[in-house]
Amino acid sequence: MLDIFATSVNGIVHAFALASAEGIEPERFAALASGIGGLLPEMITRFAQQIRADHYHGDWSTIASAASGITHVINTATSHGIDAAMLTAAKAVIDRAVADGYGSEGLARLTTVLHKEATGTGTGTGTA
Repeated sequence: MLDIFATSVNGIVHAFALASAEGIEPERFAALASGIGGLLPEMITRFAQQIRADHYHGDWSTIASAASGITHVINTATSHGIDAAMLTAAKAVIDRAVADGYGSEGLARLTTVLHKEATGTGTGTGTA
């Protein structure tokens, strides 16, 4: 649970920093961003089902799509001088998944990419 909390809080403060750099007032950003949290309970349940079934269909979103989106956020953040290390680490996992042929699969597949890297059985570079 601390893993979810720590990475979520880091994502929230990073997003506030980026929104501020883009000229968005904190209260306006909070109103826009609050809806994202509502997506997580369903996503957690769906990911659990996909992980259990070892089937990662890309019906909602794909890893290739995530690669494109995170690249845009990294580029925007760095253009404002905002640290993007957390995002760069996440992109490294996404890039390994794409290199391993999982680009068309759903985001829950990233759990197996992380596991393979941690055990040294994957094809990742180990640079994240």
